[in-house]
Amino acid sequence: MPSVDYDIIILGGGHNGLVASAYLAQAGLKVRLLERRDILGGACVTEELFPGYRFSACSYFCYLLQTKVIEDLELRKYGFEVWHIDPWRFLPLPDGNRLLLWDGVEQTQEELARFSKRDASNYPRWNAFWERAAGIIYPHLLRPPPTVAEIADRLTGTDDEEFFERLLLASMSDVVTEFFESEPVRAAFIHAHDVGDPTAPGSAWCYAYIKCTIFSDPENVGLVKGGMGGITQALAASARARGATLQTGAQVERILVENAKAIGVALADGTEIRSRIVVSNADPKRTFLKLVDARHLDSRFTQRIKSLRTEAAYLKFHAALKGLPDFSAYFAEGEFDPRFLAEVKICPSIDYFAQAWADAKRGLPSRAPVMEVQVPSAYDPTMAPPGHHVMSIWALYAPVRLREGTWEERRKEVGARLIETLRAYAPNLRNVITDSALFTPADIEQRMAMTDGNIRHLDMVPGQFLAQRPLPGWSSYRTPIANLYLCGAGTHPGGEVTGAPGHNAAQMILADLGV
Repeated sequence: MPSVDYDIIILGGGHNGLVASAYLAQAGLKVRLLERRDILGGACVTEELFPGYRFSACSYFCYLLQTKVIEDLELRKYGFEVWHIDPWRFLPLPDGNRLLLWDGVEQTQEELARFSKRDASNYPRWNAFWERAAGIIYPHLLRPPPTVAEIADRLTGTDDEEFFERLLLASMSDVVTEFFESEPVRAAFIHAHDVGDPTAPGSAWCYAYIKCTIFSDPENVGLVKGGMGGITQALAASARARGATLQTGAQVERILVENAKAIGVALADGTEIRSRIVVSNADPKRTFLKLVDARHLDSRFTQRIKSLRTEAAYLKFHAALKGLPDFSAYFAEGEFDPRFLAEVKICPSIDYFAQAWADAKRGLPSRAPVMEVQVPSAYDPTMAPPGHHVMSIWALYAPVRLREGTWEERRKEVGARLIETLRAYAPNLRNVITDSALFTPADIEQRMAMTDGNIRHLDMVPGQFLAQRPLPGWSSYRTPIANLYLCGAGTHPGGEVTGAPGHNAAQMILADLGV
């Protein structure tokens, strides 16, 4: 084989690729990261979508970024800062009532008691349940993934043994209805993420991963100053300071393989770069179905990759505003604070949530979408011109492929439905929007190079979790091709902006190299 140009080539400048590049360069390896776009960050990026208005274009909240990664890579030294938000959720309701969820347990109980004294009393038990559930998963985030059997063996004979057995099969609907009797309170807490159906067994088990935020340091949870790109800009600065070369505008056409070993990459312009190790931050489907020639893979392995689930899709809507959406009707005079709009949830009931998923499964844009609405400029004035604001909506759910028409054909209709749904709560919304853009699953795939627009690379469902991510029986990060590793969200522990897959992949590579 010809002499190598680099020890490590990393494909993709999303946050996990940047984390891996920083750790590997810090160990003294010669690292080159290749990003196809002209900006680093992947789905964790701040973009000026309209002149003067800056948006967290895809990911939008920092809550699981690992403290070890923040400290090891000195991210605060390179500009990472967070606005801690409180209340952390505002739920307006169709009848004019509202719920605010605060950091303070007693303050939240006062809100819940307006709907149900029983629910207010149960709120500490709800928190304790999730701390216990997340506590089973959290110790494994920065380690190789365990199997469910290994976790069960570790818990055998402990107080958590029966709890774990129940958690594995419980649905989110089961858990929420056990603790709360009021429908608005249930609506405030219901979620199912990629499982979609809140009544599906195992949806509570996967949601426990999200609740690992309980163990995040409070100063690392909130709105990132300057948008989510503040994370990846800090990571990029850290990686460069440690000696990594980060190149944008470099599209990898294929991974070079000889004698069943990865030996480098070929770029779209024909350039070939040789390396000892290739690390793909692309999702598993894109890596093995597009970047690796099929002749280098066993056909059964290729079929397993094709069968991986990438069915959970979402919409992202961005709007430039000349004023705030008017939610004042939900508050007494003088009580409203614009910072309440840092996290607004539109979901009046469990049935409403379930219907949004059911529509998407039928190939329909959700007729009444669940929405997580964010006006980050209420905290961070750098996101918009003086007196103006930015608003983003994360809408659940969307079909990857529509039953009728294309996303381009139906873009205007779907965007208008989001606006009209939110106008029922903030009636001035149309009057304050000056520009808007809707990212469909097809847009997210095209912009972010994520198969099916899947923001977590693969659905985070029971069959694609822990040691079964990306495939059961295949050790995370290493691949069937020697010297080719994965470091993205399609590996353990999964999606969200954690830095854990990048950290874990780097540690495995260093161990394999004996560094």
